[in-house]
This record gives sequence, C-alpha cells and structure tokens, in this order.
Amino acid sequence: MKFSRSNIVESYWNIGVGIIVYFMQKEVINMNREEIYKDIEETFGLVPSFFKMVPDSSLELEWKLFKRVQLEDGPIPNKYRELIGLGIAATTKCRYCTLFHTEAARLNGATDAEIEDAVHFAKASAGWSAYINGLQMDYDEFKDEMKRIGEYLRSKQKT
Repeated sequence: MKFSRSNIVESYWNIGVGIIVYFMQKEVINMNREEIYKDIEETFGLVPSFFKMVPDSSLELEWKLFKRVQLEDGPIPNKYRELIGLGIAATTKCRYCTLFHTEAARLNGATDAEIEDAVHFAKASAGWSAYINGLQMDYDEFKDEMKRIGEYLRSKQKT
C-alpha cells in the first residue's frame, strides 16, 4: 500500500471513529427508541426531527455522542465551542449547523458581537486558506515562517 497524506488521515479517522464507538458501546444500556426519545425530550422539551431520522441501530449511540460532544462541559467552555462550531458551519455553508450553533452560542452567553467576530474569523481563515492553497505556496517555507513568527512574538511577550 502506498502511503499518502490522505491515506494516513483516513487511517487516523477510522481509528478515531473506532475508538469512539468502542468506548460509547461500553456505556450503551440498550435503551429502546421510546426511552431515548424521553431522554431527548427531557433535555430539549421535544424530540427534534433529525433524531427521528436516525435508525434504531445507532440512535442510542448517536444521542449519547451528541450529548457528550455538544452539551456536556469540556476543556473549552461551551460558549467558545459553539462559536468554533458556528465558524465551521459558516465555512461549510451548512444552514442547519449555522442555526444550531448560533442559538447554542447565544444560550451559552455569546453576544451578537462575538457571533459576528467568530463568523468573520472563519471567513478570513477560509479566505487565506483558499488563497495560499490556490497559489500552491511552498508548505515548508510557510511552516518555517510560522515557526519564526511564533518565536519572535514569544520573545516580545517576555519583555
């Protein structure tokens, strides 16, 4: 098998998904759809249609993963996680995700100014990505410059 960056990324992705599924299955209690819907409704006040679209075979796993990733506290405060999610959603142009993450960011205390800034940051990042990838800038040169910039800025912080 020839190794390429995409093969390696795909391998890591598959390993990551496998690990998540393994650990999530250890916690599976084998709730039926009605019990899962009850848990969802207690959380949201209703069962969103997108959960009704998930097949029985993976509904419990998807709900547990959704709660863990989207709702539970983590190392990054939820407000900032939702602003990150909004930036990703805006860049991928998913209107469903954009709406979800905007509302979730607001529920977690984000202001209109913070929401606008997150979207603006995503736009700028995606724009520069398109520009330097489209022009096929030398990656090693870019990497070297970023390292030197980081060193310079860290040295200025010490003074």
